[in-house]
Amino acid sequence: MTLTVALALGAIIGVLLGLLGGGGSILAVPALVLGLGLDLDLDQAIPISLLVIGVASLVGAVPKIREHQVNWRMAGVFAACGIPATFAGSAVGRLLPQSVVMVGFAAVMVLAGIRMLMDRGDTGTACEVGDSGIDWRRCAPRSIPAGVAVGFLTGLFGVGGGFLIIPALVLMLGLDMSVAVGTSLVIIVANSAAGLVSHLNGASIDWAITAAFAGTAIAGSLIAGHFGTKVDTDKLQRWFAYLVFAVAAYVLVDTILLR
Repeated sequence: MTLTVALALGAIIGVLLGLLGGGGSILAVPALVLGLGLDLDLDQAIPISLLVIGVASLVGAVPKIREHQVNWRMAGVFAACGIPATFAGSAVGRLLPQSVVMVGFAAVMVLAGIRMLMDRGDTGTACEVGDSGIDWRRCAPRSIPAGVAVGFLTGLFGVGGGFLIIPALVLMLGLDMSVAVGTSLVIIVANSAAGLVSHLNGASIDWAITAAFAGTAIAGSLIAGHFGTKVDTDKLQRWFAYLVFAVAAYVLVDTILLR
Protein backbone atom coordinates (compact mmCIF):
# COMPACT_ATOMS: atom_id res chain seq x y z
CA MET A 1 0.00 0.00 0.00
CA THR A 2 2.83 2.38 0.91
CA LEU A 3 4.54 1.83 -2.43
CA THR A 4 1.27 2.45 -4.28
CA VAL A 5 0.84 5.77 -2.50
CA ALA A 6 4.48 6.64 -3.25
CA LEU A 7 3.90 5.93 -6.93
CA ALA A 8 0.80 8.13 -7.03
CA LEU A 9 2.37 11.02 -5.12
CA GLY A 10 5.53 10.85 -7.22
CA ALA A 11 3.49 11.11 -10.41
CA ILE A 12 1.61 14.17 -9.15
CA ILE A 13 4.78 15.96 -8.08
CA GLY A 14 6.54 15.07 -11.34
CA VAL A 15 3.70 16.51 -13.43
CA LEU A 16 3.72 19.73 -11.42
CA LEU A 17 7.50 19.90 -11.68
CA GLY A 18 7.34 19.60 -15.45
CA LEU A 19 4.55 22.15 -15.85
CA LEU A 20 5.60 24.76 -13.31
CA GLY A 21 9.39 24.55 -13.38
CA GLY A 22 9.82 23.22 -9.87
CA GLY A 23 6.82 24.45 -7.86
CA GLY A 24 5.57 20.92 -7.29
CA SER A 25 8.60 20.07 -5.16
CA ILE A 26 7.09 22.03 -2.27
CA LEU A 27 4.79 19.04 -1.71
CA ALA A 28 7.51 16.36 -1.67
CA VAL A 29 8.39 16.46 2.03
CA PRO A 30 4.75 16.65 3.27
CA ALA A 31 3.93 13.78 0.91
CA LEU A 32 6.71 11.66 2.38
CA VAL A 33 6.11 12.58 6.03
CA LEU A 34 2.31 12.72 6.04
CA GLY A 35 1.07 11.05 2.87
CA LEU A 36 2.87 7.77 3.47
CA GLY A 37 1.23 7.01 6.80
CA LEU A 38 3.89 8.80 8.87
CA ASP A 39 6.38 6.05 8.07
CA LEU A 40 9.15 8.56 7.46
CA ASP A 41 10.60 11.28 9.68
CA LEU A 42 12.47 14.32 8.41
CA ASP A 43 15.87 12.61 8.60
CA GLN A 44 14.61 10.21 5.94
CA ALA A 45 12.15 12.44 4.10
CA ILE A 46 14.46 15.34 3.28
CA PRO A 47 17.23 13.26 1.58
CA ILE A 48 14.61 11.29 -0.38
CA SER A 49 12.88 14.53 -1.38
CA LEU A 50 16.14 16.07 -2.55
CA LEU A 51 17.10 12.95 -4.49
CA VAL A 52 13.73 12.74 -6.23
CA ILE A 53 13.55 16.48 -6.93
CA GLY A 54 17.11 16.56 -8.26
CA VAL A 55 16.71 13.59 -10.59
CA ALA A 56 13.28 14.67 -11.85
CA SER A 57 14.55 18.23 -12.42
CA LEU A 58 17.57 16.92 -14.32
CA VAL A 59 15.33 14.86 -16.60
CA GLY A 60 13.01 17.84 -17.07
CA ALA A 61 15.95 20.14 -17.82
CA VAL A 62 17.31 18.04 -20.70
CA PRO A 63 14.73 19.17 -23.31
CA LYS A 64 15.11 22.77 -22.12
CA ILE A 65 18.87 22.53 -22.61
CA ARG A 66 18.39 21.08 -26.10
CA GLU A 67 16.07 23.97 -26.96
CA HIS A 68 18.60 26.51 -25.59
CA GLN A 69 16.13 27.67 -22.95
CA VAL A 70 18.64 27.91 -20.11
CA ASN A 71 20.50 31.05 -19.07
CA TRP A 72 23.74 29.40 -17.94
CA ARG A 73 25.28 32.52 -16.44
CA MET A 74 22.27 33.09 -14.22
CA ALA A 75 22.14 29.41 -13.28
CA GLY A 76 25.82 29.64 -12.34
CA VAL A 77 25.25 32.67 -10.10
CA PHE A 78 22.36 30.98 -8.29
CA ALA A 79 24.31 27.74 -7.87
CA ALA A 80 27.48 29.45 -6.66
CA CYS A 81 25.51 31.37 -4.04
CA GLY A 82 23.05 28.60 -3.26
CA ILE A 83 25.32 25.60 -2.70
CA PRO A 84 27.14 27.02 0.38
CA ALA A 85 23.79 28.26 1.71
CA THR A 86 22.37 24.75 1.25
CA PHE A 87 24.98 23.33 3.61
CA ALA A 88 24.22 26.13 6.09
CA GLY A 89 20.50 25.35 5.94
CA SER A 90 21.19 21.67 6.57
CA ALA A 91 23.31 22.51 9.61
CA VAL A 92 20.59 24.74 11.04
CA GLY A 93 17.96 22.06 10.41
CA ARG A 94 19.90 19.50 12.44
CA LEU A 95 19.83 21.84 15.45
CA LEU A 96 16.06 22.35 15.40
CA PRO A 97 13.31 20.02 16.69
CA GLN A 98 11.30 18.34 13.95
CA SER A 99 8.13 20.15 15.04
CA VAL A 100 9.82 23.54 14.60
CA VAL A 101 11.07 22.58 11.13
CA MET A 102 7.60 21.42 10.09
CA VAL A 103 5.94 24.63 11.33
CA GLY A 104 8.57 26.61 9.43
CA PHE A 105 7.94 24.46 6.39
CA ALA A 106 4.22 25.24 6.58
CA ALA A 107 5.06 28.95 6.69
CA VAL A 108 7.22 28.56 3.57
CA MET A 109 4.34 26.75 1.87
CA VAL A 110 2.02 29.66 2.61
CA LEU A 111 4.62 32.03 1.15
CA ALA A 112 4.87 29.81 -1.92
CA GLY A 113 1.09 29.82 -2.38
CA ILE A 114 0.94 33.60 -2.11
CA ARG A 115 3.69 33.98 -4.68
CA MET A 116 1.81 31.69 -7.06
CA LEU A 117 -1.36 33.74 -6.75
CA MET A 118 0.34 37.10 -7.30
CA ASP A 119 -0.07 38.70 -10.69
CA ARG A 120 3.23 38.42 -12.52
CA GLY A 121 2.68 41.62 -14.45
CA ASP A 122 5.54 42.75 -16.65
CA THR A 123 8.90 41.07 -16.43
CA GLY A 124 11.80 42.77 -14.71
CA THR A 125 14.76 44.30 -16.52
CA ALA A 126 17.78 43.92 -14.22
CA CYS A 127 19.36 41.07 -16.19
CA GLU A 128 17.90 41.56 -19.64
CA VAL A 129 20.20 40.09 -22.23
CA GLY A 130 20.72 42.30 -25.26
CA ASP A 131 23.61 43.05 -27.58
CA SER A 132 25.68 44.20 -24.59
CA GLY A 133 24.97 41.09 -22.49
CA ILE A 134 23.90 40.97 -18.84
CA ASP A 135 24.02 44.17 -16.79
CA TRP A 136 25.74 42.63 -13.75
CA ARG A 137 25.90 45.93 -11.87
CA ARG A 138 22.12 45.90 -11.62
CA CYS A 139 21.71 42.14 -11.72
CA ALA A 140 24.10 40.97 -8.98
CA PRO A 141 22.45 42.80 -6.03
CA ARG A 142 19.22 40.94 -6.83
CA SER A 143 20.43 37.56 -8.03
CA ILE A 144 22.94 36.88 -5.23
CA PRO A 145 20.50 37.29 -2.28
CA ALA A 146 17.89 35.28 -4.17
CA GLY A 147 20.39 32.47 -4.77
CA VAL A 148 21.38 32.41 -1.09
CA ALA A 149 17.75 32.33 0.06
CA VAL A 150 16.84 29.48 -2.28
CA GLY A 151 19.90 27.46 -1.26
CA PHE A 152 19.21 27.90 2.45
CA LEU A 153 15.60 26.76 2.08
CA THR A 154 16.75 23.76 0.05
CA GLY A 155 19.07 22.63 2.82
CA LEU A 156 16.67 23.36 5.67
CA PHE A 157 13.42 21.99 4.23
CA GLY A 158 14.42 19.75 1.32
CA VAL A 159 12.58 21.83 -1.27
CA GLY A 160 13.76 22.68 -4.76
CA GLY A 161 12.82 26.34 -4.41
CA GLY A 162 11.21 26.73 -7.81
CA PHE A 163 8.42 28.79 -6.25
CA LEU A 164 11.07 31.41 -5.40
CA ILE A 165 13.41 30.93 -8.35
CA ILE A 166 10.77 31.47 -11.04
CA PRO A 167 9.46 34.81 -9.65
CA ALA A 168 13.03 35.97 -9.03
CA LEU A 169 14.13 35.15 -12.58
CA VAL A 170 11.04 36.63 -14.24
CA LEU A 171 9.96 39.53 -12.02
CA MET A 172 13.30 40.70 -10.64
CA LEU A 173 15.77 39.72 -13.34
CA GLY A 174 13.84 39.96 -16.59
CA LEU A 175 14.14 36.46 -18.05
CA ASP A 176 11.42 35.16 -20.37
CA MET A 177 9.18 32.57 -18.72
CA SER A 178 10.33 29.72 -20.96
CA VAL A 179 13.99 30.45 -20.19
CA ALA A 180 13.20 30.95 -16.49
CA VAL A 181 11.67 27.46 -16.26
CA GLY A 182 14.70 25.81 -17.86
CA THR A 183 17.12 27.86 -15.76
CA SER A 184 15.12 27.04 -12.61
CA LEU A 185 15.38 23.32 -13.26
CA VAL A 186 19.18 23.53 -13.65
CA ILE A 187 19.48 25.52 -10.41
CA ILE A 188 17.29 23.00 -8.59
CA VAL A 189 19.55 20.15 -9.77
CA ALA A 190 22.65 21.89 -8.37
CA ASN A 191 21.06 22.83 -5.04
CA SER A 192 19.41 19.42 -4.59
CA ALA A 193 22.73 17.65 -5.16
CA ALA A 194 24.40 19.84 -2.53
CA GLY A 195 21.52 19.34 -0.12
CA LEU A 196 21.58 15.57 -0.60
CA VAL A 197 25.31 15.43 0.18
CA SER A 198 24.80 17.54 3.30
CA HIS A 199 21.99 15.26 4.57
CA LEU A 200 23.46 11.86 3.75
CA ASN A 201 25.59 11.63 6.88
CA GLY A 202 23.82 9.08 9.09
CA ALA A 203 20.61 9.16 7.04
CA SER A 204 18.71 5.93 6.46
CA ILE A 205 17.02 5.93 3.06
CA ASP A 206 14.20 3.56 2.16
CA TRP A 207 15.32 2.76 -1.38
CA ALA A 208 12.08 1.02 -2.37
CA ILE A 209 10.03 4.11 -1.59
CA THR A 210 12.67 6.33 -3.18
CA ALA A 211 12.67 4.31 -6.40
CA ALA A 212 8.86 4.30 -6.61
CA PHE A 213 8.64 8.00 -5.85
CA ALA A 214 11.44 8.97 -8.24
CA GLY A 215 10.30 6.71 -11.07
CA THR A 216 6.82 8.15 -11.36
CA ALA A 217 8.09 11.69 -10.70
CA ILE A 218 10.46 11.39 -13.65
CA ALA A 219 7.74 9.92 -15.88
CA GLY A 220 5.31 12.64 -14.83
CA SER A 221 7.89 15.36 -15.44
CA LEU A 222 8.66 14.05 -18.94
CA ILE A 223 5.00 13.76 -19.91
CA ALA A 224 4.16 17.18 -18.51
CA GLY A 225 7.15 18.75 -20.24
CA HIS A 226 6.01 17.28 -23.58
CA PHE A 227 2.40 18.40 -23.30
CA GLY A 228 2.99 21.49 -21.17
CA THR A 229 2.43 23.96 -24.01
CA LYS A 230 -1.18 22.75 -24.30
CA VAL A 231 -2.03 23.38 -20.64
CA ASP A 232 -3.28 26.64 -19.14
CA THR A 233 -0.44 26.92 -16.62
CA ASP A 234 -1.81 30.15 -15.11
CA LYS A 235 -5.04 28.44 -14.11
CA LEU A 236 -3.13 25.35 -12.96
CA GLN A 237 -0.85 27.51 -10.82
CA ARG A 238 -3.83 29.14 -9.09
CA TRP A 239 -5.38 25.78 -8.21
CA PHE A 240 -2.01 24.48 -7.14
CA ALA A 241 -1.64 27.46 -4.80
CA TYR A 242 -4.94 26.53 -3.12
CA LEU A 243 -3.70 22.96 -2.73
CA VAL A 244 -0.49 24.23 -1.14
CA PHE A 245 -2.53 26.27 1.37
CA ALA A 246 -4.58 23.19 2.26
CA VAL A 247 -1.49 21.03 2.75
CA ALA A 248 0.16 23.76 4.86
CA ALA A 249 -2.91 23.86 7.10
CA TYR A 250 -2.83 20.08 7.45
CA VAL A 251 0.88 20.17 8.34
CA LEU A 252 0.20 22.74 11.06
CA VAL A 253 -2.73 20.79 12.50
CA ASP A 254 -0.79 17.53 12.45
CA THR A 255 2.31 19.07 13.99
CA ILE A 256 0.72 21.26 16.65
CA LEU A 257 -2.53 19.52 17.58
CA LEU A 258 -2.15 15.83 16.75
CA ARG A 259 1.33 15.13 18.13
